[in-house]
Parts: sequence; structure tokens; C-alpha cells
Amino acid sequence: MTDKAYDKPVKNFLILLLLLMVSPLMLSLAFRMVRTFKEMPKILIGYIVLGISIFLILFTVYFGFKAFRTLLNYLFDK
Repeated sequence: MTDKAYDKPVKNFLILLLLLMVSPLMLSLAFRMVRTFKEMPKILIGYIVLGISIFLILFTVYFGFKAFRTLLNYLFDK
């Protein structure tokens, strides 16, 4: 294996680290928006942000499995 073989798993883990930091923060922000806003246009924005953040949490779980699979494939030469 060359040094370039580990570029993809390292990039995936850096993206995963970013997702693991951003997605819970966005979810807590969305819950705070839903709880705080009472008027119609603002509460709608809060629910849209809540939907996006739930999707982001699910994508983070999927991307985590994908990143670990990529790392294991490179470690065991599949």
C-alpha cells in the first residue's frame, strides 16, 4: 500500500467528525426555535430546521457506518 491509500478513510473520518459536531448542535437549536417562536412564519422555520436536523442526524449515522467500512476495507485489502 502507498501513502495515498489512506487518503479516503482519513477524509471520511474528518467529515464524520464535522458531522458529529454540527448535527447535535443544529438539533438543539431547532428544538429551542420550536419552543421559543410562537408566530406562524417563525414557527414554520423552526419546524423546517427541525426536519433538516433530524435528516442530518440520520445521515451522520449512515456516514459513520460507511466511514468505518471504508477504513476496514483499506486495512484488510478488500
